[in-house]
Amino acid sequence: MLVASLKLAKKYDYLEDKFTKAYDWLANTDIKSLENGRYDICEGVFALVQRYKTVQFDEIRFEAHNDYFDIQYMAEGEESFGYALRSELEKDEDCPDVDCYFFKTPKFYTQVNLKEGDLAVVPPEEAHQPRVAYKGEPKDVTKVVVKVAV
Repeated sequence: MLVASLKLAKKYDYLEDKFTKAYDWLANTDIKSLENGRYDICEGVFALVQRYKTVQFDEIRFEAHNDYFDIQYMAEGEESFGYALRSELEKDEDCPDVDCYFFKTPKFYTQVNLKEGDLAVVPPEEAHQPRVAYKGEPKDVTKVVVKVAV
């Protein structure tokens, strides 16, 4: 699954070497046995293993990053995942020291439901809203966010 605006689909090569190494790492790593934390994959690519309970829609802001793509991979569990074009959003807070920029909930956005084995690739031009409880029912998940440098 690749979720992206058509305007961006041709801008980036989602199969370039860094992405291929990230996909290979996800496919060949026993993620469920890993501790939470950072795992370096190659230069410009690292993975963040996270375990958490999903929350209600209004508890999570939309976020975006300038320096990295996110490959959001659901290793275990399920969640809803909102995304919208960043250019159409109203900024809420900047945290440049951690490359994270927050936005107010947009009037129009798309929601994707991720289950075990699904992923969404989010470029810097799009904001995303992870960690949302699928059908409003909080669940425990194991997720990997692979950061691919622009």
